Amino acid sequence: MTLSHLSIRHRPPAVPGLPHPRSRPPAGSRAALLALFAVLIAGRAHAASDAQGVEILPVLAGLVLIILGARLGGALFERLRQPPVLGELAAGVLLGNLGLLGWHGLDGLRALPVLEGLAQIGVLFLLFQVGLESNVQKMLAVGPSSLLVAVLGVVAPMILGFGVSRWFFPGHSPLADWFVAATLCATSVGITARVLSDLKRTMSKEGQIILGAAVIDDVLGLMVLAVVVGIIQAADRGSSFGVASVLWILAKSVLFLAAAAIAGQWLSKHTFRLASRLRGEGLLLSLALAFCFGAAFLAGKAGLAPIVGAFAAGLVLDEVHYADLKARDHAQRGIPELLDPIASFLVPIFFVLMGLRVDLTVFGVAGVMGFAALLTLAAVLGKQACSLGVLERGVDRVAVGLGMIPRGEVGLVFASVGATLFIAGERVVTAEVFSAIVIMVVITTMVTPSVLVRRLRRHSEQRDSPA
Repeated sequence: MTLSHLSIRHRPPAVPGLPHPRSRPPAGSRAALLALFAVLIAGRAHAASDAQGVEILPVLAGLVLIILGARLGGALFERLRQPPVLGELAAGVLLGNLGLLGWHGLDGLRALPVLEGLAQIGVLFLLFQVGLESNVQKMLAVGPSSLLVAVLGVVAPMILGFGVSRWFFPGHSPLADWFVAATLCATSVGITARVLSDLKRTMSKEGQIILGAAVIDDVLGLMVLAVVVGIIQAADRGSSFGVASVLWILAKSVLFLAAAAIAGQWLSKHTFRLASRLRGEGLLLSLALAFCFGAAFLAGKAGLAPIVGAFAAGLVLDEVHYADLKARDHAQRGIPELLDPIASFLVPIFFVLMGLRVDLTVFGVAGVMGFAALLTLAAVLGKQACSLGVLERGVDRVAVGLGMIPRGEVGLVFASVGATLFIAGERVVTAEVFSAIVIMVVITTMVTPSVLVRRLRRHSEQRDSPA
């Protein structure tokens, strides 16, 4: 999904062989000592509580570990020319599996409700930023090739993913298999966008098709998530579901996004115009946050995932709506720039927490590594199938397919939703499945940049070479 742009807004991903635009200095020895000190106090902090009986010290210790781990991991992976989000994920995996070394002081970290709440708010920020990067007019302007690429890029991976999950876990509910399939449909093309930008191929036919398909992929992916989650929740309640139920959930998703696009545009325009007459500092950021959380709340009340509402809120907010308020405050930054400091705190919490939930011991279970390998293969082949949707002649279809492969943080967002769902008391995304999804995300995210760079350069050389 330009849920792809997730990567762009959160932190521009690095591309092999190319400099990173926001390189951070390598961590020094003081940061390492702070991290070690935090680890030592975390094991004892569980017994501490404040005067009201709320255990705040474990939360504080956990935040120290998560923030430092995210920064150290991100810096390390940047030096390795890899997206920093993978470093944040790796930091969580390391912290969550220290028990394998005989130390279990952090075992309770992944279950702290406060950290879970912060992580979920981080996801809302992530999708809000994606919406801000997207544009309704661009959605309507993309050509037939982008539409076909997006549709095939959703359908093909889902079919393959369902087949793989059903084969490995025949005892699971088919709905759980469909959810696993849904985690493969989304595309995180932030990495691809960076490759296209650095090679100055953004305006090429391949670049336009990929980026156009990514915008549509955002909407389709969220609609698939809404439908699958709605069916699973109905099944868990014992309600009957069928074609009519699917169509109703799909209609709710379309109606909600349409209402957000129409009513949200009107509301944001008049709200920010009214706010420009008020006195006070920080009104622009405050109203933007209220807009995001309000839309997420309404989406949840409508039976959809709150991230759908956060995405819709970003989609309808236009800089022209808050231009007067921005000018009144002599602000040099718009909403995306104002959100960056908050997102840089909250979003890494989500990724580290996802890493914390990866149980490395499950890979010793027979078949789990095979499941991860075939799931990754399905993810790659499914997106290559989307290249069949390219209608123009002379376009490198292989490059288009490669550009749609990265799952990045999008797959993790989907998996985190599945980890909260149950069918007849059984978790939809089990520890084995979650860990396999993480492996798939890491491989598709790390491998794509270098392969895509080579493919685009080769195609460019072949095109420019004399006949």
